[in-house]
Amino acid sequence: MFGKNDDEPTFEEFIKGRDKHLDKIIEQNNQDITELVGKGDAGINSMIEDVYKDFFGADFVSKYNHDENASSADALKNAINNVLHDGGLDEHAASAAGVLDAINGAAAGTSGAVASGLGISGTASGAPAGEAKTADGSATATEAEAAKAEELPEKSGMEELQELIGLKSIKHDVAELINLAKVQKMREDMGLKFVPTSLHLVFSGNPGTGKTTVARILARLYKEIGILTKGQLVEVDRSGLVAGYVGQTALKTQEKIQEAMGGVLFIDEAYALAKEGNDYGQEAIDTILKAMEDHRRDFVVIVAGYTKPMEEFINSNPGLRSRFNKYLYFEDYTADELMGIFDLQCKKYSYKLSDEARKEIEALIREREANKDETFANAREIRNLFEDIITNQATRIAGMEAPTEDDILTILPEDLRDSDGTLEVMGEKEEEAEGKSDAPAPDPVPESTPDEEPAGDTQE
Repeated sequence: MFGKNDDEPTFEEFIKGRDKHLDKIIEQNNQDITELVGKGDAGINSMIEDVYKDFFGADFVSKYNHDENASSADALKNAINNVLHDGGLDEHAASAAGVLDAINGAAAGTSGAVASGLGISGTASGAPAGEAKTADGSATATEAEAAKAEELPEKSGMEELQELIGLKSIKHDVAELINLAKVQKMREDMGLKFVPTSLHLVFSGNPGTGKTTVARILARLYKEIGILTKGQLVEVDRSGLVAGYVGQTALKTQEKIQEAMGGVLFIDEAYALAKEGNDYGQEAIDTILKAMEDHRRDFVVIVAGYTKPMEEFINSNPGLRSRFNKYLYFEDYTADELMGIFDLQCKKYSYKLSDEARKEIEALIREREANKDETFANAREIRNLFEDIITNQATRIAGMEAPTEDDILTILPEDLRDSDGTLEVMGEKEEEAEGKSDAPAPDPVPESTPDEEPAGDTQE
């Protein structure tokens, strides 16, 4: 499309030219453009059609209008709405969305009237128009849901934090941290003396205890109080920072730092950077420490991992020890909290538990929590258990001749068992034989990678 060849105008040049066309239409016809289009004025329709042909090409209308008896204006409307509704037929789809964005936003008075007169329903995001309006212009379910969502006030970061299950001490510590940073920022803005405070943090605890979720919320909180300009969270581990050759690690690490600038760089299992011997992890550490010093006003680093290795990692380097002086310890979830997380998963994806299924799942969770070891992965195990159960449920439902909606929604006790009769036990399998298990000990949980679940999902 535009700008691909030297003889083609850029998109910006097209917009300017299009506005001249529309201004000319208004000049020549001292009437409301919507009224003129509605009356089917052939000259006006032709001029409007020419504007679109300039952008889409002369064959656009004939290619995408499927109604041979449509008037000129209706044919154009059909063509644009068809290509947007189908979405991605070719480059015309993106172009149609782009030009409709411009019409609905760049020239609100004139071009908005033209779009209204033609009955074209573009969206600001460039999404297919068929997702927002039906052919007759009435609202669809998607549009109604969007309107309903707009009516609800957006939750603050602190509200999201308080809604998380458990994490009582973490919520208290984060609130204190934010209050201190907020007041010091207020003092600075008023020209008063303020105490420089380090925003960099150490998150320690076992896997699946909510570290990534809290880090994401904390990034948002820092933005809300004006500490950070963007508030995004960039998650990495050793593999995302360390390269295999001399000189490449600094470049690779610097790319992640730039991506996180204005927000938070979250380094999971950060102690993996400090391996003994001739290793490039130290180069990554040095690069990060320099960035923390150079960009202390708009760049936050949170390092996370198991408690003891994290303490050893921070104390191994004077530079780390001086910059990371705040620790947040994430305790394991209780059995009640883990059951609450399972219920959240059911609610999020519209599943419900039968009474018997709830009893069995709760018993599984309590048994596993009571006998946990260092491999216990907390909320991550709940997510795995949930996924195993709904997989079994799907297999059961698929074998039914005519399942009802209630069948599809409900999890039954048999869904805790695989097709071969084995019982799901927090990501493991337990052979059932007169209520006793002969299953071998579970394999250790592999080294985790940064969690990419949405905030508040399983609180990992």
